[in-house]
Amino acid sequence: MKETASNEVVVYSKAYCPYCHKTKAMFESEFPGTKALVYELDQMKDGSAIQNTLAEITGQRTVPNVWVKGKFIGGNDDIHALLRSGKLKEMLS
Repeated sequence: MKETASNEVVVYSKAYCPYCHKTKAMFESEFPGTKALVYELDQMKDGSAIQNTLAEITGQRTVPNVWVKGKFIGGNDDIHALLRSGKLKEMLS
């Protein structure tokens, strides 16, 4: 998926998902200058197909599915662990 490589942050999400909300809110509050490209899979015609492709690529079926600078990070817990450790800031600088 070329979007994951050509954008600083990509979040595959679902609009109703509380973990997705936490992930998106974290990027907005902690990294306000960072442009996160968000795909709301439940609001896209081909959202299920995209989610299936992501599951094949990453082994993760759940959302959020977070990518930073073309690298798959994981989900909400993973991205918050990187934030707490300071590694997310390093990745985005």
